[in-house]
Amino acid sequence: MSTKQADKSAETSSGIEMETTFRPSDVKSSYESIGDPGDFPYTRGPYSTMYRGKLWTMRQYAGYASAAESNARYRYLLEQGQSGLSVAFDLPTQMGYDSDHPLARGEVGKVGVAIDSIADMERLFEGIPLDKVSTSMTINSTAAILLAMYIAVAKKQGVSPNRISGTVQNDILKEYIARGTYIYPPRPSLRIVTDIFAYCAREAPKWNTISISGYHIREAGSTAAQEIAFTLADAIAYVQAAIDSGLNVDDFAPRLAFFFNSHNQFLEEIAKFRAARRMWAHIMRDRFGARDPRSLMLRFHAQTAGSSLTAQQPEVNIVRTAIQAMAAVLGGTQSLHTNSMDEALGLPTEDAARIALRTQQVIGYESGVAATADPLGGSYAIEHLTDELERLASEYIDRIDKMGGMLRAIELGYVQGEIEKAAYDYQRAVESKEQVVVGVNRFVTEESTAVPVLRVDERLELEQVERVQKIRLERDDLEARQALDGVESAARGDDNLMPHIIHAVESYATLGEISDRLRLVFGEYAGEHV
Repeated sequence: MSTKQADKSAETSSGIEMETTFRPSDVKSSYESIGDPGDFPYTRGPYSTMYRGKLWTMRQYAGYASAAESNARYRYLLEQGQSGLSVAFDLPTQMGYDSDHPLARGEVGKVGVAIDSIADMERLFEGIPLDKVSTSMTINSTAAILLAMYIAVAKKQGVSPNRISGTVQNDILKEYIARGTYIYPPRPSLRIVTDIFAYCAREAPKWNTISISGYHIREAGSTAAQEIAFTLADAIAYVQAAIDSGLNVDDFAPRLAFFFNSHNQFLEEIAKFRAARRMWAHIMRDRFGARDPRSLMLRFHAQTAGSSLTAQQPEVNIVRTAIQAMAAVLGGTQSLHTNSMDEALGLPTEDAARIALRTQQVIGYESGVAATADPLGGSYAIEHLTDELERLASEYIDRIDKMGGMLRAIELGYVQGEIEKAAYDYQRAVESKEQVVVGVNRFVTEESTAVPVLRVDERLELEQVERVQKIRLERDDLEARQALDGVESAARGDDNLMPHIIHAVESYATLGEISDRLRLVFGEYAGEHV
């Protein structure tokens, strides 16, 4: 390794210098600012025993093709020991289009499951009692509609909303800066978010109403410090919007959840989770005046880094995923998805998904790290990195506050620009070989490794199109139209949208039809301004 490479490897993604040896003098925090697990400011974890009594939820993200195909995968994963479900939706579902919409052509069921109506949602959870399983749904612009369908299916199973548990991602702000699956402009989108907060506070108190996502910010190329800062800045905007809408902070804040990336730099990632928890506890107490201890706890789901997976030598991805998963566990995650080795090539096969789940199970049941809470707490290196990441992330949040908040920072392109610069710097380091990527720019092999790749049968799209068209033909169309009128009327006024959307999905109105009524009122965001 050259001197230049050695110097680069001594720096974290956030530019924090890694000393050869860390000493007590490198740690600025007192023990009071670190605390015990389960005590404010929750640096060492939200719960005193952490995994000693119960492991994190092993929640593999899955969904593809039709609801029936995805249901079979969920049953398989549950049989293999998975302890929670995580639903991936296809792009048309994420963007508010039914499967027979012209813009959906060729995308139905490709990156997730296609859900057009309550009938699809019933099929997705057939044989899975919704009062016995926790479900996470990665959905944002159409989050209210998918949550409404889930509630309606639960009611059909005889399960009231106050007995369901899980999370809906519902994090629209990061779509404007990192992913792009937005429909409406930010301000009406924030209204939908806070309507979900208010409805669930009353009717579904066990449901996590948002999963504020740093994952996609990191996948877009951010550093660890930027991931903390921009995620918490989004969260600040949501909390303020909810308070401005008349909600009491302690009525909704206990059900806020977060979603972070677990990337390659092992020590920095562990410290990142600890720093985020400490910062959030102070933000909620000092900025928003929250008093319920549950409002101060940053609870999060982690997923290993999809952007780190390589098509070259895909078996090496198993090693990357194991290291990233261990970082998430040592950092105190509440649930975890481990990526499959073949995801740089296509959707995971059953075998690859099983190995990814087994990775978590080996960590949980064989490694011994679950026996004590925050086993790396007190490490000079970890505490120094935690302090430094908190400092860097706090500086970003201060700059965003001075701009007028996250919406204004997005409008100015500040957040997007910072991520783009970090992504460019990383790519340049890879191309110059300052940043080693095993199998890509070093330790390359001539022969390619053949691994099975899951392909979605094109006939499934045609069948899904037939299903949604049949739903429209066979339903009580007058009832569906009246329910859709109710959604539109609520959107034009200030009624909470959730009861109207639940009534619409129970009337077999489709996701696309409900989204179109909201488009009529709110318009569509074209991306040029907020």
